[in-house]
Amino acid sequence: MRLKKFKFKKVNSTNNTAIRLIKNKNFKSGMVIAETQLKGKGQYGRTWISNKGNLFVSFFHELNFSDISISKITNINCLLIKKLLSKYIKKKIIFKKPNDLLVDKKKVSGILQETILFSNKVFLITGIGININKNPIIKNYPATNMCELTKKSITKVKVENNLKKIFEKNLARLYKIK
Repeated sequence: MRLKKFKFKKVNSTNNTAIRLIKNKNFKSGMVIAETQLKGKGQYGRTWISNKGNLFVSFFHELNFSDISISKITNINCLLIKKLLSKYIKKKIIFKKPNDLLVDKKKVSGILQETILFSNKVFLITGIGININKNPIIKNYPATNMCELTKKSITKVKVENNLKKIFEKNLARLYKIK
């Protein structure tokens, strides 16, 4: 499955932008990428701190619930992100439920999944934040970034393209998209 890229300089939230593309433009699948996110979403209504230079992306597609649950999809998406990060980071990457990926007990990536019903179809929006060049300073929740972990310069475009390839390869097979 090929995903159309929708690139933006600035959005409030990549997930909200994906929802708008589904509802207003009638797109059935795609990948939303933003340079800057003003109101990134985190789990439980929290905010995702969106430092410039990091990756903010949301994948969206129609979902067929016949064979797979949302919790199973969350696990699959975490494994896909872990697969991507493993291309760069040689240290152990841990999945912390419900949706974070940690290295050395520090958050490097988070995932937020939402479903919407539109035109009698269910759509899944998977928002992904990856700290590539910077990480937020959060009291009682240490974070890190890919450049710090690898001691190398990593370009956002390369991570973005690798992530797109991983999702395209696995989407139809894993989610049984119509």
